[in-house]
Amino acid sequence: MTSSLMANPTHSGRSPQETNENSQDRKKGMFGFTVFLLSESMVFLSFFAAYIILRQTTPNWIPPGIPKLEVLKPAINTAVLVSSSFVIYFAEQALDRRKLGLFRLLWLAASLMGTYFLVNQAIEWNNLSFGLTTGLFGATFYLLTGFHGLHVFVGIILQLIMLVRSFLPGNYNGGHFGVSAASLFWHFVDAIWIVLFSLVYLW
Repeated sequence: MTSSLMANPTHSGRSPQETNENSQDRKKGMFGFTVFLLSESMVFLSFFAAYIILRQTTPNWIPPGIPKLEVLKPAINTAVLVSSSFVIYFAEQALDRRKLGLFRLLWLAASLMGTYFLVNQAIEWNNLSFGLTTGLFGATFYLLTGFHGLHVFVGIILQLIMLVRSFLPGNYNGGHFGVSAASLFWHFVDAIWIVLFSLVYLW
């Protein structure tokens, strides 16, 4: 059943020329997507640089009466998000091996892990004793974590779209650029969070 859904593209009515053209289009698409991620990296790097400079030059970074950020629960949240990168990698590998059922299971697991991360971040925000207007400390915290959370949300939406497309017969016969792009985006989101967590929670 799975094999029929993931048949070789040369056996699905496509000529070798069409297959080659599709391959070239996917390479161009992935190149463009990589450039997009590099531009997003520059945005985050700008935020990180601003955070470091502001923290180094601002006396009493954490306003009086505001407790330091809890580390344990965000660390668990971080472990879940980073682990999801491994899950989504194995999901893509399963798709390469034409194991569609395993791909769906692992892909959904990665989406749920991302959702877990967002829900727990929302709970953390709700329990914090400071807000967006609590000095530079509050403003930079919510800006950095919120902007990253938006990227996590977008990543989950992309994953769900790819999951739904996997139920369309023969949808991934000619390749799976969308899955590769969503997977790359997710790895990017995880890598950014590691840096953000180190700066905001551990520093």
